[in-house]
Order: sequence, then C-alpha cells, then structure tokens
Amino acid sequence: MDFSLTPEQEALVETARAFARDHLKPNYRLRDQEGRMDRPTLKRMGELGLFGIELPEEIGGLGQDCLTAGLVVEALCGEDLNIGYVTINASLDAQIMRSFGTPDVVDPWIRGMLSGELIASIALTEPGGGSDAANLKLRARRDGDDYIIDGEKTSISLADQADFTVAFARTGTTEARAKGISSFLIPLDLPGISRTSFDDHGGRSVGRGSLFFDNVRVPASHLLGTENAGFSQVMAGFDYSRALLGILCLSVARVSLDAAWKYTNERFTFGKPLSEYQGVTFPLAEAETQWAGARLLCLQTLWLKDRGLPHTAEAAMCKWWGPKLAYDIVNTCLLTHGHGGYSKDMPFEQRLRDLLGLQIGDGTAQIMKMVIARQKTKA
Repeated sequence: MDFSLTPEQEALVETARAFARDHLKPNYRLRDQEGRMDRPTLKRMGELGLFGIELPEEIGGLGQDCLTAGLVVEALCGEDLNIGYVTINASLDAQIMRSFGTPDVVDPWIRGMLSGELIASIALTEPGGGSDAANLKLRARRDGDDYIIDGEKTSISLADQADFTVAFARTGTTEARAKGISSFLIPLDLPGISRTSFDDHGGRSVGRGSLFFDNVRVPASHLLGTENAGFSQVMAGFDYSRALLGILCLSVARVSLDAAWKYTNERFTFGKPLSEYQGVTFPLAEAETQWAGARLLCLQTLWLKDRGLPHTAEAAMCKWWGPKLAYDIVNTCLLTHGHGGYSKDMPFEQRLRDLLGLQIGDGTAQIMKMVIARQKTKA
C-alpha cells in the first residue's frame, strides 16, 4: 500500500490544515456555545474546495481519490471535529444523489452543498428504529406526479440547520423491511415539514433534532433510484463514511497528543519536567502506539475503496475503534494537564463531549462488531 501524495495533493492537505489553524481553532468554543454552524466559514471552505474532494469536477468536486479526501478531513478536523460532520455528510449525500438521482434535479443541490452555501442532512433514524435501521415507519405513497410523505425522523444531525435532506421512507410493506425502502431528496422548506432540536451533551454546533412530515408533497422526480431500493444505496455509502469518521476522530487525538507532549516539557514538578517521569510519559507512549495503528487502519480502508476492493469489515473497525480510542486518548491528555486540563479554558472537555456522540451516532460499537463478525463468518 502506498500512501504517498503528489505535490498537488500535499498542497490541498496543507490548505486544509492552515484553514483549521487560522479559522476553525479560534471559534471552536464559540460555535459550541451558539449551537450553530458558522455559514460564512462553510462558504469559505467551499471556495477553497474542501467539500466533496472525491466527487467529479463537473459538479463542484476536485476529482481526487478517497485516500486524499480522508487526509483532508484529518487535516481539517483536528481543531473542530464538528466541521468534519458537515464534510462527511456532503460526501455521503452527494454520492447517493449523484449515483441514483436525475442530474437535472440533484446537481444544483450538490453544487450548492459543495460550495458551502447549502447544508445537507441524512434522515434515516426514527423513534423506533435506531440500530435497526430497516425498521422504518415513515411512509411515502405515490399520488400522481408526487409522493406524499408522513411520519417522523429523529436524532438527525443538522436537523434544524439543513436546507435539504436525503430521507429514507417506506414505499413497500412493513414485512418487506429493507426491501421496501426508498430514498428521496427533500427540500426542507416544503409545506408540512416542521422541526425540533435537542439539547445535547456535545456536538452542539452540529446539533440533532427531529423532522416531522405531515402530508408533505415531494415531486416524483426527487425519488433517488428505483422504488424499494433505497436501503442498499445508503448502506453502501456507509462503508466510506465510517472510514472518514474514524480518521476524523483520530485527528482530534493527534492534536491533543501534540499538546500533551509539549506540556510535559514545559511543566516542572520537584525540579524536573514532567517528561522525566515514566508515570506521565508511558500512558502517552501507549496512546501514540494505538493511534498509529488505528490511523493506518483508516488509511488502508480508504486505499481499498479506491481500488474497488472489499472493505466493509475494515470500515466497521474504523467506526468503532476510532471514536473510542480518540476519546480515551483525549481523556489521557486532559489528565496529563492536571487541574488546568479540566477547565473550559482548554479544549479537552469539549473534545470529549464531541467525541462521545460519535460512539453512538452512525452505528454503535456493538453494531460495528456485528458487521465485522458477519463479514468474517459468511461463506
């Protein structure tokens, strides 16, 4: 496996890193306090080409490979992992829309998303169906040139900020489960749509909420793909997003480790720097080792995807291990900083709050381990 980059790719990664340092880091806490994404910041990211790195140039992407996209997410998100959620959502939604939608319908929405002018969400989870994602109740029924959609989606990231969503609704029978689900591009300003937001522990600038659909008419042209094939569409995309989520979380661990090592040289106790004490440095050394292994797993998964090779099990490994390991590493870095690390004046407590949500959302560790086991035991 070769993870080397061309000069053009290296320049793109450095652009992302500089943007994170100069524009994301200073307002990380402010976005958390306001509980909103900063739209001018997203628009600037769009101008720099930091959305949809792997998507075709004709729709606003950069036409790079998935490995490069992952390295851009890594460079961008160490200073604010919530920004990564917007970039990953853009990639996942655009992949579904571009693969299965009618170009005249979906391309303007994709371009708006990649330019940073539109925010997208993906609406899969329902009150009775979290991990059991095929157990959907949201109903879409055909009525002439429209579909009429009724029901509720919940725990939807960016629910109260998104301009549109890719939503999954039941068009077949309940007994059909996954084989009776379709996907739709739904503008969220249509009559009959209402929203609520949650007061969450972390990830506050992204936010979660519910979407309510009451006799919402969606043009039939906004059906993505064919009826009753929507579930397989989103599940295929999740392999990619899981790898990105893993490397996103590890990028937060990376900047935290860098700060912790620096602190061990600067902080003196009993006449010696903390770096002289094995009780301080050994936990950080262990974290470095685990971080390096997990990062290589994420890069391997993206490398496999670029070559069209199976990577479902590896993607599930990225998703359960990356967020958990990153959380544990940041916790170690907080403790290394002592009482100062516990203060909101330092970023560790917010990073822990933000990382915790990614141990739940987009597939829990238990579900990821089930995916791995099924891949390893299937004939």
